Amino acid sequence: MPLDKDVLTTGEVAKICNVAPRTVSKWFDSGALKGYRIPGSKDRRIPMGELVKFMRVHGMPMEAVSSGRTRVLVVDDEAEVTSILLKVLTEQTNYEVRGSGTAFAAGMECERFKPHVVLLDLHLGEGSAGDARALADSIRQNENLQMTHLVAMSGKLTDGQAGSLKGQGFDGFLRKPFQVRQVVEAIEAATNLVR
Repeated sequence: MPLDKDVLTTGEVAKICNVAPRTVSKWFDSGALKGYRIPGSKDRRIPMGELVKFMRVHGMPMEAVSSGRTRVLVVDDEAEVTSILLKVLTEQTNYEVRGSGTAFAAGMECERFKPHVVLLDLHLGEGSAGDARALADSIRQNENLQMTHLVAMSGKLTDGQAGSLKGQGFDGFLRKPFQVRQVVEAIEAATNLVR
C-alpha cells in the first residue's frame, strides 16, 4: 500500500491492518479510529495520519504502511554535502531522494514529498541549530508527516550531545564525515523503528 495516499478507504485500512473491512468499520463507528463519512453516502474515509496514530497506540506493525520505495530528504546548507548524498543515494540505493538547502525549502518539500526519512544537518542556517530544531519541531507536529523519521547530521557535536538527540525526537545520528554505508544503515534503522 503506497504511503502517497492521504486518505484511505476501509478496505485499504483493512489490508494494511490485516483485518476484515467490517472490523475497520467497527473501529470507526466506535470512535477509536478517526475519519469521516462521504456526504450523501455511508462510505467512510480514514486520513493516513489518523491510521498511523491508531496503529501506534495499539502496537500494530507499521511495515504494511511503509512498503514501496523509501523517500529520503537531505537537508543541508552545504551544497557539496547535499549533492554528493543525492548522487550516491540515487546511484547506489533504491531510495527516492531529494535535497533542500534551507529550512524553509525543506518544509515546503516535506509537504509535497512526504519523506520517510529526513537527513537533517543540525547546523542549518549560519551555524545556528535554531533553524534545524524549528524544522524538526514542525515536522514532528505536522499530522501529515507522522511517518517521517528524523536523522540528525553533524560534525560538531560531542558524544553526550549526540546521545541526547533521541530524547529530542530524532531517530538517529550521523557524525560527519560519514561513509555511504553509515548513511544507508541510519536510514534503514530509522524506517524500521516502531514507536
